[in-house]
Amino acid sequence: MFDELSIDLRKRMESSSQSAKSEISGIRAGRASPGMLDSIKVEAYGQKMSINQIGNITTPDPRTINVEVWDASNVTLVDKSLRESNLGINPIIEGNLIRLPLPQLTEERRDEFLKVIGKIVESAKVAIRNIRRDGIEKVKNSEKEKNISQDESKKFQSDIDNMTSEFIKIIDEAHKHKEEDLKKI
Repeated sequence: MFDELSIDLRKRMESSSQSAKSEISGIRAGRASPGMLDSIKVEAYGQKMSINQIGNITTPDPRTINVEVWDASNVTLVDKSLRESNLGINPIIEGNLIRLPLPQLTEERRDEFLKVIGKIVESAKVAIRNIRRDGIEKVKNSEKEKNISQDESKKFQSDIDNMTSEFIKIIDEAHKHKEEDLKKI
């Protein structure tokens, strides 16, 4: 019983931490990176798609990202999604090519990014704690129904707490790394 629960909890916690790490990596820290556009979705062909599914993303220099959209009818959709994102970039359209010139990071913008990262990290931690709570609830219910002993219940709960700490540590490390990145520039 606990093996299945453990695998399920680990998958869910890993998914939450990966999602947070992906969002954090999308926040720019000076250099242009195609990963900055990963979290931006475009409403195209009747569904939400990543920009890299709609065109080629390149970085010709450290201050520019180019998006070469394959289908000309999607250029305005990509432009709209980029403008509505929290990147603070004004796209320049040249036919099927969208140029994203990255402005120099100001102290004010850096602080703004740090706040955004803090919110992402906190919501990921809350998600992981909720997964922990679900797991512990299931273990306690099994104990109540006499499916497992009190000792097993305590051990399982301890294992779930350790797993929770492991994933929160991963998120904290990603947070710390990105914070250092932002402050370095």
